[in-house]
Amino acid sequence: MLQSSKVRYREFREKRMRGGLRTSPSLSSERPVRDRGVRKRYLREYRKWLWPYRWRLATVFVLALVSAVLNLVLPMATKYIVDDILPNVKGDPAKRLSELIWLSAGMIALLTFTQGIDTLRSYLMSILNAKVIFRLRQRLFDRFLRLPLSDLSELKSGGIVSRLSQDTDKVTGMVQMGLITPGVAAMRVILTVGVLFFISWRMALVASLMIPPIVLINLIWIQKVRPIYRTMAEDRERIDARVTETFGGIRVVRAFRRERREERDYALGHHTIIRKNLLAERLQLVVNAGWGLVVPATTVAIVGVGGYLVIRGMGSVGDIIAFQMYAIMLLHPLSLIVNSFSTTQQALAALERVFDILERPQEKPDRQNAIECPFPIEEIRFDDVGFEYRSGLPVLHNVSLTVPAGKVVALVGPSGGGKTTLTDLVARFYDPTVGAVRINGIDLRDLRLGSYRNRLAIVPQETFLFDGTVKENVAYGARGASDEAILDAARRANAHEFIERLPEQYDTIIGERGVKLSGGQRQRISIARAILADPEILILDEATSNLDTESEQLIQASIAELLSNRTTFVIAHRLSTVTHADMIVVLHLGRIVELGTHTELLAADGLYREMVERQRRFTDVGENALAWE
Repeated sequence: MLQSSKVRYREFREKRMRGGLRTSPSLSSERPVRDRGVRKRYLREYRKWLWPYRWRLATVFVLALVSAVLNLVLPMATKYIVDDILPNVKGDPAKRLSELIWLSAGMIALLTFTQGIDTLRSYLMSILNAKVIFRLRQRLFDRFLRLPLSDLSELKSGGIVSRLSQDTDKVTGMVQMGLITPGVAAMRVILTVGVLFFISWRMALVASLMIPPIVLINLIWIQKVRPIYRTMAEDRERIDARVTETFGGIRVVRAFRRERREERDYALGHHTIIRKNLLAERLQLVVNAGWGLVVPATTVAIVGVGGYLVIRGMGSVGDIIAFQMYAIMLLHPLSLIVNSFSTTQQALAALERVFDILERPQEKPDRQNAIECPFPIEEIRFDDVGFEYRSGLPVLHNVSLTVPAGKVVALVGPSGGGKTTLTDLVARFYDPTVGAVRINGIDLRDLRLGSYRNRLAIVPQETFLFDGTVKENVAYGARGASDEAILDAARRANAHEFIERLPEQYDTIIGERGVKLSGGQRQRISIARAILADPEILILDEATSNLDTESEQLIQASIAELLSNRTTFVIAHRLSTVTHADMIVVLHLGRIVELGTHTELLAADGLYREMVERQRRFTDVGENALAWE
């Protein structure tokens, strides 16, 4: 039963009152918080990333300091005008006016020059951020592409994308918000306070009284308001993920008449966000009220104390005006310093997530003395192979099998018997827990992975096509293939005819996962992709499962040609694929229980024959379609 937004909001308030919102933000599949030693190591690694850009960083920092110093000139110039030029009624009016004009023009020129420096600094910082973020994001993307499948499966939906987008942005922003901004802000505060004490230590003490309240107000903002905004962002992420999931499975939603439920869930999520946002707005109003009191109160205090000093002959009107300007100049850097603490903590948390991925070992790194895959491949042999996805839960037991080159091996058996796992070992998506898979007598782990996979192609059960053209998808496994080769592969897969009927033919955009094509059309493009790759080892994972009878008949001859002179592993539920295999391997509970040809296994009167007979009893199709499940 769905909770109302009021109940959700009440639970949120209770959690907030218990302090449950003050923890650092977490992302999907985030690992436990690291210790300080690990964080220091990550910071050292980050410094190495920044080292090639050290001169750019130094330039940005120097420009920021120059701008800070130049900004201190304006109040002093204003003080000189008020104290020395305007009160000098006995002086020559023309000379006073000329001096005022030249000084004002100089101030405008100085402001323009300062603004130019700030603009140049911002542009250089943008270039630096772009370079660092591109390098970091590219490295992270490359590592994701090469992580073991077991690591990738641990990452929840959105975990990869969040690291590539949000986390890398925060890590890159750490240069600005964790180093340059607080450093320059601290220098501005020190310089400004120093100038204040130089002008009048009495008024400086009054102006300094605003520092603790400003810091306190910003800490209230960080501790009270920002965690609420963070939970709102997390709520939006969940809503967005649910929306993506809903429309990805819109057929199921409509088939089970769940539109109203999805509407209600969507509305409740946003109602909860609205309630949280109103709470944040109320707290924000309190913070703004604090600012609204501290700043005017400081102004009144400066005017009052300054007026007293002027009356007593210990100050001037220019001092009061300069102090007002300097006091305003203190507000922004103080706020930046306090806010940078929170931003830096978030950036450090993102840094841990990013470098945690970068430090993970890539999938099957080549051994030091790894060799190229031998040519031609004459034999694939399983030597007493066992495999476990999780320790203590074996999936394969003592599998021994020899497959000569060019033979077709059909893997059959009940669901969960280990068929797909066996082919995953052939593709070296995983390595055996015990035993070895050997190519021409060489342990597969002693071969360079890239050279081996260049000789391999897979036609999966769940066809995956990319959001691009038909031509790009057919040529995905053979970069640089000519148009003639692409057309030939499509013809051999009996895909050319339906492709020619598409609006843009081979240049037709087929949509995400090939959504604009039927299941049979997607499968035929997948087969054409494998044909064009021209592999020595081929894995067909129920390659005809998504085809109707007519489509299957169309490509059977093409599959036969595809299998010719290739070592092929076929996971199939249809008898038409199994009967002509050179070798049928029956797997049950991770063990090979039968091995032979179709005729031999029928004669053996074992599990294979039992499955065949079961299918014949429950279908009218006969031997043309054999479902093993």
